[in-house]
Amino acid sequence: MKTINTYFLTLVLAFSTFLGFSQKQPNIVLLFADDISARELPIYGSTVWSPPTGGTTSDPKYKAVTPVLDKIAEEGCFVKTAWASTVCGPSRAMMMTGRYAHLHKWWHNKDKGKAPNGKGSWNLYDSSPHSIAHVAKAGGYATFWAGKTQMNIEGFPFDEGCFTPGEGSYNKAIHTTDFRLETRKIDGKKVIYNADTNKPIHKKSYVQSGWYWKPHVQLMNHPDAKEKFVWWPNDKKSKKTFGLDTFGPDVELEFTFDFIERKVKENKPFFVYHTSHLGHDAWDFLHPSTKGKWPGTPKINWDGKKYKRTTPKVTGDNGVYNDYGTITENGIHTHINYLDYQVWQYLNKFKELGIENNTIFIFCADNGTSGYGKSSPISQKGTHVPLIIYAPGMNLTKKGAQDALANMADLIPTIADLGGVEIPDSYEMNGESLIPFLTTDKPKHREWVYGYHKETTMIRGDLVMKDGNNVWYNVSTYPEDLINFPKIKDWSKVSEAHRKERDELKKVVPRFDQHATAHDAPKGGYGKVAPLVKK
Repeated sequence: MKTINTYFLTLVLAFSTFLGFSQKQPNIVLLFADDISARELPIYGSTVWSPPTGGTTSDPKYKAVTPVLDKIAEEGCFVKTAWASTVCGPSRAMMMTGRYAHLHKWWHNKDKGKAPNGKGSWNLYDSSPHSIAHVAKAGGYATFWAGKTQMNIEGFPFDEGCFTPGEGSYNKAIHTTDFRLETRKIDGKKVIYNADTNKPIHKKSYVQSGWYWKPHVQLMNHPDAKEKFVWWPNDKKSKKTFGLDTFGPDVELEFTFDFIERKVKENKPFFVYHTSHLGHDAWDFLHPSTKGKWPGTPKINWDGKKYKRTTPKVTGDNGVYNDYGTITENGIHTHINYLDYQVWQYLNKFKELGIENNTIFIFCADNGTSGYGKSSPISQKGTHVPLIIYAPGMNLTKKGAQDALANMADLIPTIADLGGVEIPDSYEMNGESLIPFLTTDKPKHREWVYGYHKETTMIRGDLVMKDGNNVWYNVSTYPEDLINFPKIKDWSKVSEAHRKERDELKKVVPRFDQHATAHDAPKGGYGKVAPLVKK
């Protein structure tokens, strides 16, 4: 059985007892943002970031301002080199399973291995029965999933959820909102229409439901609902307030806080898996002719101590709207600023409920920024994401910037350690718990990090990196833009340590590089697996 970090568990037990908590493990909130490269956050020190139309800029007016994330990154810690996969689906598969594509078979958004019966793609909870939800439940946590799903969710045992957009809302007329792009057949050809304007769109986009303004929201197992899944708004109060000025990220946070409050009253530890859409580009239904990729958010202002949010006001219909100056300009920087505001709300909620010293907050993202790194196998453009860990009640031995390697697959083993769960040795888990690194004098977390993009693989150590195009780089120091590492064209011109690490990484890759040889699920799956055990 995998060894539980007894040092950490002893610490948590002693700490909880000191504060009068009867629960034996800390609460966990994992905020998994969407399509945000590490370079977009000021703490990573990049000299470039993304403008509203995508690409790269050094214009300070498009640089995010994140006083709260900066503060928790310094008081907690942040990992300088954290990797995901290059695009949403495979990255979420990595996060949800703690495994790489050679096991879960999600090689890319449109390249997924077939299920054992040869019909359809393999569900993650079937390929990997010890998922993030299963591990949290085994640890005794009440569980909540908020935001984006992008997968079949039926087999994940989350207790409750608030999904934006709700499951099944693509290309369907949900009664609560017409903010939707849908395909229609016109003269035998498929054409994408804006359901709000009832007109075809004239720029490149894809079928989608609105997850920002006037969003498609679905609740799962809400205590006031009679059915497992219900569309929101679903009562007189919510129906009265729902409208053009309803912002999806606000709705999901409101239901998340309701869940947290109930669990605190029940003296029940909770795990929140918050997969925000913020950071993801989308069709701007309030400004359908805009050239920007990221719809604006409610305006916020930081006065040095606290945030003030401007209440949005929007009127109009059929694609012609007035927001009266209550909504920001387009741009990913506004999304990151709003995430900072939401992190501030989280911290205030923890303090209000008296759980700030028994709650661990983790901030990360699923892949590189759209229009820059998303779906790119070049260098670490697609894989390099932020990772911040804030645990004020935990005796962290690591503070501030950590020149370490980490992977999104590491979160499940970390949650297992926090919940006192043993993952059987017979069950392959590609992630490694961060707890020993965070709480002891262990100098390194991982020897290498790995990523994947369709049939290509990426791997990086402390000194060298191979990207998806089989180009090798010297990564012993970070460039100012976090990406333009010097290419290694002559191995005789780097150190013996570089060459030695290259040889070690070459030995690792074949274990995972199975796109050509084991693309689909094996017949019969992986068979019976040993159960999780709660210590």
